[in-house]
Amino acid sequence: MNHQYDTVRPVNWHNEQLHLLDQRKLPHEQTIMMLEQVADVTKAIKDMVVRGAPAIGITAAYGVVLAARTAYAKSNTNWQTLIEKDLQQLARARPTAVNLVWALKQMQVKFSAINGDPVPILLEEAKRIHQEDINANYRMGELGTELLPNNCRVLTHCNAGALATGGYGTALGVIRSGYAAGKITEVYADETRPWLQGSRLTAWELLQDNIPVTLSVEGAAASLMQRKMIDWVIVGSDRITANGDVANKIGTYGLAILARQHGVKFMVVAPTSTVDMSLTDGSKVEIENRATEEVLTLDGKNIAAIGAKAWNPAFDITPAGLVDFIVTEKGVVKPQSSGMDALGL
Repeated sequence: MNHQYDTVRPVNWHNEQLHLLDQRKLPHEQTIMMLEQVADVTKAIKDMVVRGAPAIGITAAYGVVLAARTAYAKSNTNWQTLIEKDLQQLARARPTAVNLVWALKQMQVKFSAINGDPVPILLEEAKRIHQEDINANYRMGELGTELLPNNCRVLTHCNAGALATGGYGTALGVIRSGYAAGKITEVYADETRPWLQGSRLTAWELLQDNIPVTLSVEGAAASLMQRKMIDWVIVGSDRITANGDVANKIGTYGLAILARQHGVKFMVVAPTSTVDMSLTDGSKVEIENRATEEVLTLDGKNIAAIGAKAWNPAFDITPAGLVDFIVTEKGVVKPQSSGMDALGL
């Protein structure tokens, strides 16, 4: 299958190491971190070296390989017990992204069948999880593109691209496919404060693939829609509950309200590993609150009045009723009518 506009990979296994593209330094530096210890993987996830729910899950899977390798070198009979704490710390690194725990469970399923060195079997499973994510993104790109009209102008939020996944992207996978098909004519990206994933990451990776992009501040989205410059909003997700409520980067809920007000369609693109059928609705999702320094400072310098406090939730909940379509690799759902039951998960 020929896929245009597909050059960025944030996570790689190379020379018995986990290689992560340090997304904190983009777009100005392309630095690869080479990790051999699971504690460094946990820290990299916490510190936003790697981010985006699918990419976090893939990274955690490789983290299990590193943990098992170290533990097996210490005790070839007791390695599973030795890595329990490592797995717990990995699971808590970013609590909202359900793919993290999903990937850890996928890896743990393999434990019972392992005799001897665990690395070959676990590495094969991590690579399978990685490749399946890329394949799912290709499929979602096709399914999402089918929903789009010709001459479509889209707005996206945060970074749901190759950098947030194994490759190709969820929301940006649809945008890549839609652009390749000649359906998408304009791409707008929110800056996405406070980490500026839109301006630093989404703009960077689209430009890597020669897809033109226009940045705007979040506060400009309403005016873009009012001026009839946007046809669809396309975003990713970090967790989708059974009724179709969507947890995604803070600001997504506001975009959904604006889209409904202005007659703009709203699409969420995420693999089924992001769907958490154990939670009935979005009120049950644990929302990660991050350090106030992310809001009060920029590039290490104070930008706010000294003494001001900050509220910094990383995610918000978009009710299913505001979402027109949820696109997964297993099919397209209209969440307001059926929740996620239509997928048979």
